Amino acid sequence: MQHYVSFWPILLLGLIHSFGAKLKFLTVLPRSIWLSMAGGVSVSYVFLHLFPELNAGQKHIQSEFVGEAFLRHHVYLMALLGLSVFYGLERLVSKSSQKGKSHVDEDQKKRPEPGMFWLHITSFGIYNALIGYLLFTREEGPLKELILFSIAMALHFLVNDFGLYEHHRRKYSTSGRWVLVGALVLGWVTGFFIEISHTLFVLVLAFIGGGVILNVLKEELPEERESRFWAFLAGSLAYSVLLLSLG
Repeated sequence: MQHYVSFWPILLLGLIHSFGAKLKFLTVLPRSIWLSMAGGVSVSYVFLHLFPELNAGQKHIQSEFVGEAFLRHHVYLMALLGLSVFYGLERLVSKSSQKGKSHVDEDQKKRPEPGMFWLHITSFGIYNALIGYLLFTREEGPLKELILFSIAMALHFLVNDFGLYEHHRRKYSTSGRWVLVGALVLGWVTGFFIEISHTLFVLVLAFIGGGVILNVLKEELPEERESRFWAFLAGSLAYSVLLLSLG
């Protein structure tokens, strides 16, 4: 498949970062049903599509490193690492606000200090670059796989946008979102010049899977979000049915 098909998913994801947080009808309490549904879709994709793919990748890794007992669960350790990294990052950002290491924004609420803002955006920039690269590599498989991955990531990016905007407001609007768009495109373009091994590809995929789970749940679970469980469940069930019917 020619490497232009994934340009359209990249364009879609870039537009979400560019304008997603500006969709005012989503910035409501209780939490918008659309954001909760988007989170449900992302998580169902990870559990029903990504993890089975990782299981096949795990078998490949074991065949490549015969006798290495440590690698028996290597893929799942990477997923755990992805979850842990973004959990630790979220705690750092939250503590930066709570401990007074922050500044008061235009809405009279404390925001994380500038250094923490750049750490947050840089981390998500790397995350975006990896997803951009994965989108490029998805062109090697069936078009269906690219579409399913793109839909899940598009809705996941929408959830991430509102989380980052909630933390940083003006800084995210003026600079942070453009860094994420640039990182996404950079990851995609990198695919034209660098081809990684299947083993490394599987490990990157596992890291992203763990990150998706944490980044969705951290937005849904806090009490102050007043999240809609039924909407999360509806999104999860609807995409699960779609994935299983196409499986």
